[in-house]
Amino acid sequence: MKENFREFLERLRAGQELIDIRQSVDIRHVGTLVDQSDKALLFHNVIGYGMPLLSGIIRTQKRAMMAMGCDSYFEIEKMLQRGIQNPIAPIYVDTSPTRDVILKGDDVDLFRLPIPMSSIFDGGPMITAGIVISRDPEYGLNSGIYRFMVKEKALTGIDIVTPNNMRMFAQRAYQQGKPCPISISIGNHPMEIMGAGYRAPIGVDEMAIAGGIRGTPVELAPCETVDLPYIADSEVVIEAEILPTGWTQPEGRFGEFTALMGGLHWNPNVRIKAILHRRDAMYYSLHMPWENTWLAAPTRYQAIRSALRTAGVQVKDINVTLGGRAFWHAVISIRKQAGEGKNALLAALSVMDLKHVVVVDDDIDVFNGEEVEWAIATRVQGDRDLIVIPGARAKPLDPSLPVMPPGQVPTGAKVGIDATISEGIPHERYERISYAYADTAHIADYIAGKADEGAVSGPGKVEDAARDALASIGETPLYYTALAERLSGYDFQTLARALGLLHERGQIWKTAEGKLCIRGSRFDAVPPAAR
Repeated sequence: MKENFREFLERLRAGQELIDIRQSVDIRHVGTLVDQSDKALLFHNVIGYGMPLLSGIIRTQKRAMMAMGCDSYFEIEKMLQRGIQNPIAPIYVDTSPTRDVILKGDDVDLFRLPIPMSSIFDGGPMITAGIVISRDPEYGLNSGIYRFMVKEKALTGIDIVTPNNMRMFAQRAYQQGKPCPISISIGNHPMEIMGAGYRAPIGVDEMAIAGGIRGTPVELAPCETVDLPYIADSEVVIEAEILPTGWTQPEGRFGEFTALMGGLHWNPNVRIKAILHRRDAMYYSLHMPWENTWLAAPTRYQAIRSALRTAGVQVKDINVTLGGRAFWHAVISIRKQAGEGKNALLAALSVMDLKHVVVVDDDIDVFNGEEVEWAIATRVQGDRDLIVIPGARAKPLDPSLPVMPPGQVPTGAKVGIDATISEGIPHERYERISYAYADTAHIADYIAGKADEGAVSGPGKVEDAARDALASIGETPLYYTALAERLSGYDFQTLARALGLLHERGQIWKTAEGKLCIRGSRFDAVPPAAR
């Protein structure tokens, strides 16, 4: 798929998923306007700025699907898997329209970019949609998405409190007393955003994964002031260095993917060396939290499925829930063999920052919260089916964690709930309620006037019905309803009287499953010693 960023916007516009706001708008109103809109918004006239401002392009599941060219949301995971398994290395071009305007030295001025505020407690304007490319002498290129709080016209923070490859690159440079060069590409197709957002193993080029997702290479162009590439199709590029100040500078607060205000973070500073942009550039601001969610979830689906495949567990469905903000919670249904409920939990809990995982049998709909809760209520014993793993890597944005000293990476607990049916439990305990004749008796027919035909009845037929009932259950035990169906030539009252008579005579009993049988037969649930 060779569609570029602007072609994607045109497709959104044609599909009535993008609204052009051409009247003047105060940038302080943008955050709440995007939050209120069910469409992406392009503000053409932001007061005080010469560049349009775009936001909300992947803020719904529908637009995420449009971005990836999918008819189903779950196809996105398959596209990501294709990119991981069949990466296509980027190709390098000499230049791109992003170099129409090059600002260096004293001309660098972040305050000229329409970088909006979002939540009311944010610590400052935040660059939220930047695809950051960095290089380590040993591990090569890395791409990721990180936020930058604007502090001065040529200075920002970078939020890298979470353990990841970018943090490691910056840490290694810091230990050598050197800055860590980065390029920040803004205004890119969601396929590049997804590739960059995938947490690839160290040494794996995320832009090659983006190429695999696309099915065609991503084009990269050389920066002006740092020895790094940027994404050639970008609207705006910021060239910078993470300064070797360590995790000592206050950054934030910020409205996070958690739908909560994050706390103050301690991070390095970033010195801006150049700003490049198209002559008619538009600035893209990724709106939190939902614009972060819809392309983040498939990365979790893929990683969970891969871990379970490695563990040899057959997966039916996975739900990375919105309540867990597509980061922390997963419900997984499996085609279980003995012991695999716990194996599935251990495999899934190893994935990224997953915090709570519920594993259920394949008869449970993982997308139905009531069914999942019902499975937990009816299939779980806490002392047997709960796994708690303390001291695991945690996401610093988890507000339930204790306050940590600046720069310290937090750890927390991971919890797994095995809500599968335990081995050795009789099957009949989990037979769901169902109703007889559901395939033939329909209320709409009776409302429309349907009438049932009568059957043989009368006191003189009770002995006949009792004889026929004994003959039927003598062959094989039957549930009451099944016997009533087999002997439907009698009306129900006659049959019920017949069975009452047989019970009175001590001729009928129950099997362990609750079926009617002849008392004293080999099907009798009562042990011989108790007869």
